[in-house]
This record gives sequence, structure tokens and C-alpha cells, in this order.
Amino acid sequence: MRITILFGGTNKERLVSVASAQALHTALPDADLWFWEADDSVHEASGKALLAHARPFENPFKPDGARVSLSIDQAMDRAKVDGRLLVLGLHGGRAENGELQAMCELRDIAFTGSGSASSNLAFDKVAAKRFAAIAGVHSPDGIALSDIDAAFAQYGKLIAKPARDGSSYGLIFVNSKQDIVAVRNAARSEEYVIEPFVAGTEATCGVLEQADGSLISLPPIEIIPAEGGAGFDYRAKYLAKATQEICPGRFPPEISETIMDMALRVHLALSCGGYSRTDFIVSDNGPVYLETNTLPGLTKASLFPKALKAFGLEFADFLKGQIVIGERRSRG
Repeated sequence: MRITILFGGTNKERLVSVASAQALHTALPDADLWFWEADDSVHEASGKALLAHARPFENPFKPDGARVSLSIDQAMDRAKVDGRLLVLGLHGGRAENGELQAMCELRDIAFTGSGSASSNLAFDKVAAKRFAAIAGVHSPDGIALSDIDAAFAQYGKLIAKPARDGSSYGLIFVNSKQDIVAVRNAARSEEYVIEPFVAGTEATCGVLEQADGSLISLPPIEIIPAEGGAGFDYRAKYLAKATQEICPGRFPPEISETIMDMALRVHLALSCGGYSRTDFIVSDNGPVYLETNTLPGLTKASLFPKALKAFGLEFADFLKGQIVIGERRSRG
């Protein structure tokens, strides 16, 4: 199989995707590079151009190679003919909601990460919370938009986030009446999940499927946003220098064990494949489930690679294992 790193995408997270591709290319230097443009076309790119691209979280990438296709659908036809295995350096949108995975599955194209059904389920934060509950994992109660005023009066602080998005885009902390107006305005263009704000320490935990099919939870990470920051939004994740990500997190052993167990149960409940990363708030009453990412960031600044390092697994070895899993899945 021809290993191909597919990155970019048509959604807001394409900038993060470029940074992930830089790390993937460094670990897999012989893999081809395909860039999925915002206009849906796909182009070849050189490793030289990719690695030379500065400030990927802020500046759009321009590929320097020939056009592969006018659309991602046509690119998948090409990938099928070429016998390619796709290493997905993509995040959010059609790359993470199951659409791209369905394109691959219908053509028997091997790819890394979760399949279409589990990707779609995890991408929907409301549905993911329901399945987490089936696995015995607690999450904050949802609040209807029509009830936001009463909920704000009851709880004093709320949090709102797009129901289907990632990298903390569109995150709104509701601390005032003006913030309620902001949520209503944002909800006109996309569905929002509204929840009571849960005070505590932010944490995340990766789950890794190994080449033999066994699952392991990686060391939990403790996240401390920059001082004065409202929370772990896009700027805190990728642009704020003062954000601290401590791995392993400084949690009591029983809390770390609970986080790892909950992450594993959610991974199974959502039928994730390959790897996943689940986010929590560690409150006074214990860890509370927030969401699961089936294509978490793989940049040098990302959380999942940090957990791999703390576990003692080299990034290149992780990718080799994921390629084995993708090949095996495509063979049925």
C-alpha cells in the first residue's frame, strides 16, 4: 500500500490539520502528502513546503504540487485505484463526522482512526453524552436554549459550545446577560450544547488500540489555562504560551485511575477505533465527562502525542501500529 498523509479540509480546523501533518511527515518522511483545499479540491504537496510553512495555527497553507482532483470524492476514487492507505491528519467537519470515513469504507480504502459510525456518534456531543451515560460515565445535564435565562439564574454560570465542532471553536462562557445574547446569536447558525458550568481542573485522557487489538488508557493530562484565561479554548490550546499541560497530571492515584477507566469505557461505548482522546473536568465530586475526539490533534503541541511520550511510546511507532490496524480493517 502507498502511505498517504491526508490533511487540510474544508472546515475551520484545517489550520490545526496542517500542524498535525508537519508532525506526521516528520515521523513518516516517505509518505505522500495530499492537501484537501477549502474549495474541496485535493493537491499534492512536498515535504519541503509543508515543513517550511511557519505559524500553521494562524496562516493558511498553500500546496506546491499538482492537483489530484477537483473534489474529495474524486480523490477517494484515485486513492482506491492507487491502493493507498490514508493516514488522517484531519480534524473536525466532514473529516471527523464520519463522512470521509464512509467514503473510504465504501471503496475499501484503508485509513487510520475510527470508522464512520463511531466518528459520527462521537462528533455529536449530545449523542456522545447519551452513550457515555450507558457506559456509566456522568456528564453535565443539558439545558435547552429556551431555558437559558432560568438556568443562568439558577446556576450563575453556564458554558455553551457547538454541538458538532472541535478545538474549542465557538466556546462561550456565560457569565452575564450579554453572554446569553451571544449564545442566542451563535445558535442561529448552528446547534449549541448548553450546560451548567462545572468548576474544577480540566483533564484529558487518550485511549490507544494496539496492533494486537488490545486497548490501553494513556496517562491523564492536567490542563491549566493561562492566567486570566476563561478556559481551554482555541487560543489557549495553540497560541497561549502560558497554558500548562502536565502529563501525567498531578491527580491523586484514585482520580487518575477513574479518568483512565472512564476514557476506556467511553471509547468502547462509542465503538472508537485506533485511538481517541476524551476530555473531563475533575470536580469536587470526581471526574465529569465532556466530550470525545476521534481525530485528536497530533501536532507537536497536541495532547495525545504528549501522553504517548509519557507512556513511553515513540510517535513513529504509534503511527506504524495505526497503519497496521488500518490495513487489517480494510481486509475485513
